Amino acid sequence: MNTFIPRQIAPLIKAQQSKFPILAITGPRQSGKTTLLKALFNDYRYVSLENPDTRSFALEDPIGFLNTYDQKIIFDEVQRVPALFSYIQGRVDESGQMGQFILSGSQNFHLLNSITQTLAGRVALFKLLPLDFTELKSQALLEDSYTKASIKGFYPAIFDRDIDPVVFYSNYIQTYIEKDVTELMNIRDLKVFRTFLSLCAGRAGQLLNYSALANECDISHSTAKAWLSILESSYIIFLLQPYHQNFNKRLVKSPKLYFYDTGLLNYLLGIRTASELEENRVKGQVFENLILAEYQKKNHHLYLHQDYYFWQDSNAHEVDLLMKKNNGFSIFEIKATQTISTGLFKEMDRFEEIAAPAEVNKTLIYGGAENEKRTKYDVLSWKNISD
Repeated sequence: MNTFIPRQIAPLIKAQQSKFPILAITGPRQSGKTTLLKALFNDYRYVSLENPDTRSFALEDPIGFLNTYDQKIIFDEVQRVPALFSYIQGRVDESGQMGQFILSGSQNFHLLNSITQTLAGRVALFKLLPLDFTELKSQALLEDSYTKASIKGFYPAIFDRDIDPVVFYSNYIQTYIEKDVTELMNIRDLKVFRTFLSLCAGRAGQLLNYSALANECDISHSTAKAWLSILESSYIIFLLQPYHQNFNKRLVKSPKLYFYDTGLLNYLLGIRTASELEENRVKGQVFENLILAEYQKKNHHLYLHQDYYFWQDSNAHEVDLLMKKNNGFSIFEIKATQTISTGLFKEMDRFEEIAAPAEVNKTLIYGGAENEKRTKYDVLSWKNISD
């Protein structure tokens, strides 16, 4: 098939080439980082530090290594050789050359630690996540229903090589997630970790309770926190934080857990087809996850630097997605239904009353196909949220 799907982030990365000595692109494995960088910087040499011989050269003789690869270089999986960052800093400070090195990596924890400690002020940092709706629509590849889109997922290989999602995600878990986790932490029993991953999937869209998760998996509270941190830094999950401004209500303080990719989420939930998802009681959670993940992708691919929250009080009144604006809030109710009823707006109306006199823009995102412009609300089809 070999479908090349243009990435929205590409011109934004290119625009910083003349402004920073180093560009760094992070994101999950298989999100298309290498393909994008080779296409964007085809006059650069590509060096993968996954290669054991190349990695040994860099580890044993970093000066000789950077004499060999001194400019217009893409270093992939650069977090494999953390000692290299100090030497790169010296090189770019000495040369004053912009766009001298492109760094890429899939383990955000190590990469960001090294960047903040060594390369701060010298690097423009980008995140490339799986394909977003706009990118798929540009090639007429976005499915016509949210259930089909959710099951298929958004990793480029599924579209580029026409891989069955079940085959892709089975291999993805074994080849990448388990590999990364066992490298970052000494996990002796992978079966327990697989159980943990499935339990996380069952909690998608829910408040995160570390103790309950640890107890159900029969691991310690600290182990649960450490494993979640690894999943977060490997771009498997993200945590949505609650908005804390107190409108004279007791507010929830725990974050909500979501997966960056609904294909992986459905695979872990044991849901294999769109019709199975349609009949499953978790379809509302999966739909909410789909929309929240899309906003995360849009945020990073368009370099928006937007903060997203949810809001929930102690009586379980909530707003699914909240963005703080200068003059108030934009809030979103996210419902899988394809039928619009007045009851879908009541939580947003309640929030508007509590937030008064702040201005509140209210949007319903639903599972249907048509947008509507109402007097007090915008109604958006799931597939149009990035337009």
